[in-house]
Amino acid sequence: MDVFTTRAGRVRGRRSERDPGIVTVRGLPYAAPPFGADRFREPRPAQPWDGVRECTAYGPVAPQSAELPGSPAWSPGGEDILTLNIWSPAHGPGGLPVLVWIHGGAYVFGSSAQPDFDGTALAARGLVVVTLNYRLGFEGFGHVPADGVGPACPDNRGLLDQIAALEWVPDDIAAFGGSPGRVTLAGQSSGATSVACLMAADRARGLFHRAIVHSAVNACATVGQAARTTAEVAAAAGVPATRAGLLAAPPQTLVTASDQVADRYRQDPRSGQRHYDPAIYGPVADGVLLPSDPLEAWAAGAGAEVELLVCHTTEEYWLLDAVGSSAKVTTEQQLGSFAQDFGLPPQLVDAYRDRLPGPAPVLDVYLALYGDLLFAEYSSRLAEAHARSGGRTFLSRFDRRCGGDGGRVRAWHCADIPFAFGNLHDENLHFLIGGPPGPADHELSHRMTGAWAAFAAEGDPGWAPLDGGGDVTGVRVWRTAGEEARETGAFRDLWDAAGLPLPAP
Repeated sequence: MDVFTTRAGRVRGRRSERDPGIVTVRGLPYAAPPFGADRFREPRPAQPWDGVRECTAYGPVAPQSAELPGSPAWSPGGEDILTLNIWSPAHGPGGLPVLVWIHGGAYVFGSSAQPDFDGTALAARGLVVVTLNYRLGFEGFGHVPADGVGPACPDNRGLLDQIAALEWVPDDIAAFGGSPGRVTLAGQSSGATSVACLMAADRARGLFHRAIVHSAVNACATVGQAARTTAEVAAAAGVPATRAGLLAAPPQTLVTASDQVADRYRQDPRSGQRHYDPAIYGPVADGVLLPSDPLEAWAAGAGAEVELLVCHTTEEYWLLDAVGSSAKVTTEQQLGSFAQDFGLPPQLVDAYRDRLPGPAPVLDVYLALYGDLLFAEYSSRLAEAHARSGGRTFLSRFDRRCGGDGGRVRAWHCADIPFAFGNLHDENLHFLIGGPPGPADHELSHRMTGAWAAFAAEGDPGWAPLDGGGDVTGVRVWRTAGEEARETGAFRDLWDAAGLPLPAP
């Protein structure tokens, strides 16, 4: 019987359908439902239970409007959203390294139930894998003004949820074969930036020892910027932008209002930076949990004691264009407006056009620029800042451009994660990886899961770390065997000259 004893009570899992040597426990509460009297508050401890709790299905997802392939949708009324899932070798020796995963989704969508994040393959490599849900959208990242009545509602509630899940680990992970002293925190996209924020947060210090950051997104708000977003969302919801007004609006109302605000930016090319990809929520540099943008905090030495593995893809933004979440920039006038909105000098745009395989369409210049601005350059600078502060740092790039059938595919945002988790088999993920995988893809996935497992276990993914000067000559490039080698850092010197803006959500 796969029954485990935690502080809150006993739980029953089940064997993985893919590998009967792996036990999965799903939907285990790490905190109480964050609604009712606990809405907009710090996460509270989960209530204990009697008997054996059946943990064989994923818990409810956080309020959101997205419906993702192979994943459950949010259902209003499902309030027990602060749950986690565990994959563990059924007969492991105990004391195994633990990998805790934070999903992405622009801080407004996604869940730990996505097929990308099934931990079976990584558990088979000797890890105990933990994935978790946390509050999203306004519930997790909306600024709630103080009213002088009762304790203030904190900013960054989604980050506080993640910390609560990390605090669950030292108390309970040993029951599942994991070591609380060998914890790696990992994430991708907004999940990666969440990891970066927690490395900068004193409150999370000591809860994890290594970190994996894939395609961190360059976006952190000030309290003033977050307050302006609250005013827009409250107006769309038809409620006052006050604590009482926002509490009176059901989660569904705030989800709908947030979507309406984002759509107005999407439809208005004169609305500035948010027009191009209107993600309106994100971490808030509130001076309480988060002192500043993670890049600035890391440059000042925050988190230097954490060993770090960073990766980004080489064609990040092509995914956002393919799924229609990004503005179409197809004329020179639109490209000039984009550069002006983000404060990018004209010579940077011209240099991208010259260095892309040509003649490059305007859309390709825009996608290359925006992908580097938001993801690739920001991730690389995080790695360099950590190395220069004395942190042990490894950098890699995902550049697989040959699909399973031999055709051209994009090394775009999210394409690396099914490889790193070893989940190429799931048909719901074939869009991300450009079709059904071939033998070379499975071999690449085996190398990538092995690198994650080795890093989580020993702090060494299999290549040289950056030196203290941030030298990047030791970057690992992930491709299938036999793929043509390409230059993957061809634009970095351009950003050195131009400088990297730090935009807000």
